[in-house]
Amino acid sequence: MDTALIKGTLSEILKQLNLSFGKIAVSTEKELTRVDIESDDPSRIIGWHGETLNAIQHLVKAIVRSQEKLERSPFIVLDVDGYRRAQEEKVCRIVEQKADFVRRTGTRIALAPMSPYFRRIVHMHVTNTHELQDLTTESTGEGDYRQVVLRLIDEKSAGTKSDEGELSPVIDKKDDELSPKYDGLENLDV
Repeated sequence: MDTALIKGTLSEILKQLNLSFGKIAVSTEKELTRVDIESDDPSRIIGWHGETLNAIQHLVKAIVRSQEKLERSPFIVLDVDGYRRAQEEKVCRIVEQKADFVRRTGTRIALAPMSPYFRRIVHMHVTNTHELQDLTTESTGEGDYRQVVLRLIDEKSAGTKSDEGELSPVIDKKDDELSPKYDGLENLDV
């Protein structure tokens, strides 16, 4: 991936939008290219629930794809002052909490619907975390309602409830007064 193209494209977009920024750092982790933007006013770049950041990210990906004549969009993630990383860490913490629930009850659990990016974060976290090796994930649902189901690996072989259809997000009994939409995943922005 041409880091100069990414930096140049992003710089020009931010200038045209009159958004102030400082240093732009590009790093590559396997197939993921992470772009960290420093800004004195990160909230203007992030926008409401990350909408501006998502739009800029989409533009950068489309321009890089076109300029480099790629068959599909590159996996580029823009971050401003650690905003995206904080969301990723939040998702991982929630998955670990839900993993404890799955172990205690022996039942599977469906997380709230989330974007493909955050579903991928969940799948990768469960796969790559030693403490979660007794669990597995699968995506279910359609479109904006696609969600990750977290279950014990041996659930299928034990003949439990894995074929009973789609699940609703589950919350602990202590949170009964809260609706399932408040499980901590409702404000993810990618």
